[in-house]
Amino acid sequence: MKSIKTALISVFYKDGIDELAKYLHSKGTTILSTGGTQKYLENLGIPVVPVEDKTTFPSILGGRVKTLHPAVFGGILNRSDNEQDQVELEEYHIENIDLVWVDLYPFEETVANTDDEGEIIEKIDIGGVSLIRAAAKNYNDKVILSDKSQSDALLNHLKTNNGQTTKAFRKQLALEAFQTTTQYDRLIAGYFAGNQDIALRYGENPHQKAKYVGDMDSIFTQIHGKALSYNNLLDIDAAISLITDFKDVDGSAFGILKHNNACGFAIRNTLEEAYAAALEADPVSAFGGILATLSPITKDVAETMNSLFFEVLIAPSFDAEALTILKSKKNRILLELKDFKWDKKTVRSVLNGKLIQERDTKVVGTNEFSIVTTTPPSNDELSDLYFANILVKHTKSNAIVLAKNNQLLASGTGQTSRVDALNQAIEKAGKFNFDLNGAVMASDAFFPFPDCVEIAHKAGITAVVQPGGSIKDQLSVDYCNENKMGMVMTGHRHFKH
Repeated sequence: MKSIKTALISVFYKDGIDELAKYLHSKGTTILSTGGTQKYLENLGIPVVPVEDKTTFPSILGGRVKTLHPAVFGGILNRSDNEQDQVELEEYHIENIDLVWVDLYPFEETVANTDDEGEIIEKIDIGGVSLIRAAAKNYNDKVILSDKSQSDALLNHLKTNNGQTTKAFRKQLALEAFQTTTQYDRLIAGYFAGNQDIALRYGENPHQKAKYVGDMDSIFTQIHGKALSYNNLLDIDAAISLITDFKDVDGSAFGILKHNNACGFAIRNTLEEAYAAALEADPVSAFGGILATLSPITKDVAETMNSLFFEVLIAPSFDAEALTILKSKKNRILLELKDFKWDKKTVRSVLNGKLIQERDTKVVGTNEFSIVTTTPPSNDELSDLYFANILVKHTKSNAIVLAKNNQLLASGTGQTSRVDALNQAIEKAGKFNFDLNGAVMASDAFFPFPDCVEIAHKAGITAVVQPGGSIKDQLSVDYCNENKMGMVMTGHRHFKH
C-alpha cells in the first residue's frame, strides 16, 4: 500500500477534477501544478506549488517546455526500494512525487476542426506523454491518472483504503495509461501518414464515390475475402461496437447484424449454442448479415455456420480447421479482431461541417438499476434487462428490444413513434413463434405515457428497463404496479440517430 504525499496535477480539461483535488488537499497532499491548472486549483482554495519552483526554470518556448526536467522526472522515476536512487534524490535535492495526474492535448479534436498545420502540430503533447509513461513505468511506487474519467475510481479507492493505493490498482491504471498513449501516438502517426486512404468500390449506392480514411489495421486484420465496401465498414463498426459491450459477460456472446442493427443476439454457455440462439431470432434477416463474437472460432462452430450465407465474420481468432472450412466461400470476409481502444470521440459530417461528441461508452450494470415498482424484477429478469438494455443502446431510435433468457426475441428499430417500435417488435416476435410470456422490454428513452407498458403487459412481458426522466414517469410506474410488472430505471438515455 502506498500513500500520496505529493501529487503533480496538470490537465488540459479542468472539469471534473474538483472533488479528487479537494480530497487530496484534505489529506495533506502537496500539490504541484502548472499554468491554467495551477490557477484553477488556487481558485478552489487549494494551495499549489508551481512546478517552476522545483525546476528553477519558467515555462519556456511558448509553453513547449514546462515539466521536462530532472527535478520532475527524478521525482517520478525513482524506485523506493533502490538505495542508489534514494541517495541520488538526496544528493540532487529532488523531492519524491507519488501521483501524476495529467491528460493530453486534444490532438484528435484539433485535426477534426482545422486544417491549419501549425495549430495541429502544437497539439502534439510531449511533456504529458512523457509524464504518463514515466509514472506508468514506475507503477510499483506511483499512481498515474491519464484521463479525468479515472478520478472517481481513484477517489473511491482512496476512501476505501484509508488514503492509500494497492499495487494491483496502480498496475491497472498503468495499463490504461499505456493504452491512452498508444492510441494518441496512433492518431498522430495517422495524421503524418495521411492515414490510410482506401478507395472503396462505391458508397452507400453504386452512383456514389467513396473512400475510407483512417487506421482500420489497428482494430482488425482481414484474413480472407473480398475488399471491404462502404456499407461493410458501417456494419462492421456497429457490430464491433455492440459485441465489445458484452466483453465482461459469462459465457459466449454472438451477434448477427443487418443495416447496423442486431437481428439476432444471444449469450450461452458455448459458442455453438449462442450462434444457434442468435440465428433463431431472425433467420431471414441473417441472410447476408454481419456476424460477430468475442470467442474463438473453432472447427465445430465453423461447420455449424458454414451453410449460412453471410458477408462478414468478426472474431478474435480462428483455428486452422475453422479457417479451412470458412474459406470455402472465396468472397466471405473474415476479420480477426484485435485488442484495441476506441477513439474517445465520434465525428459526423453535417451541414458542411462536423458534429463531434464523446463516444457513448456507458453500460449500466444491474447494481446501478433503480427498481421503481412494488414488484421487483426476479434475478432472471434482471439478467435479461441488463442484456436488453445493451442491445437497445445499439439499436436505431426510436428503439424497443424484447428479450428472454439472454436471447434477442425481436426489436423495433428506427420508428418515429415508440409505440410503433413496440408493435413492430411484438409482430416480429410472433412471426418467428416466440412466446413473450415472461419476456422483458428495453426502451432507449423514457415513456411519456403508459401506453407502451400496457401494450407490453398484454403481450405477456413482465419487466421493463428504461432511462426514466419523463414528467409522467409515474403513470407507467402505476400501471406496472397495478399489473404486477417490474420496472427499473437507469438514468441514462441511449438515442442512436
